[in-house]
Amino acid sequence: MLRAHGYEPRHRILLSGPPGNGKTSFAESVAEALSLPYFIVRYDALIGSYLGETNARLRKLFDFVRSRPCVLFFDEFDSIGKERGDSHETGEIKRVVSFLLLQLDQLPSNVVVIAATNHAELLDRAVWRRFQYRLNFPMPTRAAVEVLLDRIIERWPEAPSRTLPEMSVDLSSATYSEVVDFCQNVRRRQILGLGAVSVDDAIDHEMKIWKSRVQPEVRHEAGSQEAPSQSDSRSTARRSTRKTTKQTES
Repeated sequence: MLRAHGYEPRHRILLSGPPGNGKTSFAESVAEALSLPYFIVRYDALIGSYLGETNARLRKLFDFVRSRPCVLFFDEFDSIGKERGDSHETGEIKRVVSFLLLQLDQLPSNVVVIAATNHAELLDRAVWRRFQYRLNFPMPTRAAVEVLLDRIIERWPEAPSRTLPEMSVDLSSATYSEVVDFCQNVRRRQILGLGAVSVDDAIDHEMKIWKSRVQPEVRHEAGSQEAPSQSDSRSTARRSTRKTTKQTES
């Protein structure tokens, strides 16, 4: 209908947000809903070490997908669509970004391009303009965690005594994928218990593991100024030693 009026359907989508909140699942769902082949870009096979090699591989990739309706998924898109104004990047990367943008513009509308990134601030400003849909996938709210828990637990043969609000409070800092992993771990523990482990015991055990899990370090500038690192301390000690040595020699 759009083409009959001189318009093309929008077919480029940019997804951003923290990892584990459904960006890849969204791309898979789009391909399934449209009944189209689903292709994932492998950067280890795309990025070359020689001058012009990456652009040549990009050209082969886009020539391949241009010949058929499909869904093309770029995960970790910031690794190839970086800001060209970054002084730390090489000229080769900047040429790759320019070539990538040109290829995106030339793709027909029957090729759905979905790009996902955890670091939207690293993308080149011209990259944003190429995508008609820009969707943010934030961390789940407590209400969203409750909905997800309800959908999973209703399929369990035994209902836990803990209420969904209680569990959602304990899992309030979890991503969607972490909530799914937690529930799967509970069922694994219960199944392997061969009837000796109740669902409540399995939840209590997994909840202890969840609360003691290792989390990523968050470093603050103010904190680092107050507490110097070991390397700073070693540098200070070396300067002090050299100063003492010079005074002794003199």
